[in-house]
Amino acid sequence: MEKPSSRPVDKAAERKAAFDYEREQRRGELEQAKEEAARQKDRERRQQAVDKAQAALDKAEQEHAKRAAAIQAEVEALEKRSQTEEARWDKEKERLETALRRARG
Repeated sequence: MEKPSSRPVDKAAERKAAFDYEREQRRGELEQAKEEAARQKDRERRQQAVDKAQAALDKAEQEHAKRAAAIQAEVEALEKRSQTEEARWDKEKERLETALRRARG
């Protein structure tokens, strides 16, 4: 007993199976593409955060260097004033000590 009607059903089932398989392949590929796009977007977002943080650090370092240089200039100016005052005092002290020695006789 032959089954002539089973062949067309098998062909139809094969075509449906092939169609379903291809559809699932495409769905999988689309899902992978979406996941890769999401990963790429996440990498870009992280890179932007890194760039922003680095720019903030660079700016803060420049500001620090500027302030430190200003403070150093003030230190040097004070040191110069201190040396000038010491020299003035040495002369004044010497003058006054000389006057004291003369007064004592």
